[in-house]
Amino acid sequence: MYYFHVKNFIKISLLILLNSYSLSQGFWGKEFPEGKIKYSPRKYICYKAKNVVILDGKINEEAWENVPWTDSFVDIEGNLKPDPYYDTKVKMLWDENFFYFAALLEEPHVWATITERDEVIFKDNDFEIFLDPDGDTHNYYELEVNALETEWDLFLLKPYHDDEKVVLDSWDIPGLITKVHVDGTINDPTNIDKNWSVEIAIPWKTFISNYRSKTYPREGEQWKVNFSRVHWETEIIDGKYVKTNTPEYNWVWSPQGIIYMHMPDLWGLVQFTEFTSDEKKVTFVDDNIDLIKWSLRQLYYRQRNYYYKNDKYTASIASLKIRKAPTKNVPWPPKIVLTPSGWEASLKYRGQQIIIRKDGRVWIE
Repeated sequence: MYYFHVKNFIKISLLILLNSYSLSQGFWGKEFPEGKIKYSPRKYICYKAKNVVILDGKINEEAWENVPWTDSFVDIEGNLKPDPYYDTKVKMLWDENFFYFAALLEEPHVWATITERDEVIFKDNDFEIFLDPDGDTHNYYELEVNALETEWDLFLLKPYHDDEKVVLDSWDIPGLITKVHVDGTINDPTNIDKNWSVEIAIPWKTFISNYRSKTYPREGEQWKVNFSRVHWETEIIDGKYVKTNTPEYNWVWSPQGIIYMHMPDLWGLVQFTEFTSDEKKVTFVDDNIDLIKWSLRQLYYRQRNYYYKNDKYTASIASLKIRKAPTKNVPWPPKIVLTPSGWEASLKYRGQQIIIRKDGRVWIE
C-alpha cells in the first residue's frame, strides 16, 4: 500500500489544474479526443557506450562523440502549430548499468526558481523524460529537471484519463544521476546566455517496477519514449525574470497532436543495440507491432465515445464506425468481447495475440 502525504495530494491536485491533466473524460467534454495529426512516431537507435560516460552536464565527453542527436523538438501539437523558436535535441546511450540521456536546450535567458525535489518542476522551464519500457501504456515513468538541477520523478500506474489514482509521487528513481551545465549565467537578466544542457543516468534496476528484468534491454528491443520541454515567456521586472500571463509552450521530440503528454501510445520509439556508434550503423526495424497497437487504440477511442453516447460498450465493429483498418498492413477487424469490467479486443499477428482492454492497456500474448 502506498501512503500519500497531504502535501503530495495538494501537489498532484495543482498539477492536474495547471497542466490540464484529467481525472475523467469530463475534461474533454463528451468526446474523447481522437488523433488530429498523422501517426508518425519519431525513431532513434540507442547505441552502447564505447567509453565511460562521465556526467557533468556538458555533453563534451568522448563517450558522446559520433552519437547521433534526435530530430529537433517540435510543438506538442505537431504541424498544427509553428515550430519552436529555440532548438532542443537529445542524445541517448546505454551500458550495463545505466540508460543515459544528454539534452541541449537553446536558451538566451536561463532561469529557474524551484530547489526542492518533487515540487511541480514544470512551473519553471524544464526538460522532461517519459519512458514506457514494455509499451503497454501502463506503469510508466516521468522525470522533470530544471536548470537548478532540481528533480521531480514520478511512477504512473496508468495515464490520468484512465483512473483517478494513478501517480506514485513519493517514489524516487533509485540511483538517479542528474547534472546540469549552463552556458551563461542563471537568473541573470543583464546578459544573454547560449543554452543549458543536462546529462542524466537512470539505472536499469529502476524499471523492475514495469514488470521487466532489472537488466539492460536485449538487442533490438524497442521502448516507447518521449521528451518534453516546457518553456514560459518572461519579462524583466526589477532585475528579475517574471513569467508573463501567456500559456507555456510545450515542445516535444515526438508530437502528440494534443496538449497532453500522457498518451504513451503516441510517444516515439527507441531501439537498443549492442553495437557502439563506431562499430556499425544499425537500421531501425519496423516490425508492425507498434502500428497494430496504435490501430487498436483507435478502437479504444471509439469505445469511450460510444459509451458516453449510449451508456454502454459494444461488440459491434460497425457500431464503432471502424470497419476498415485505420492504416495499411494491419490485420482487421479485431475480435471484440464484452466483459464484466467493460470490453477487450484482440488481433492475431504472426502467431501472437495483441490485446487491448477498457482501461487502455495493450499487450502481447
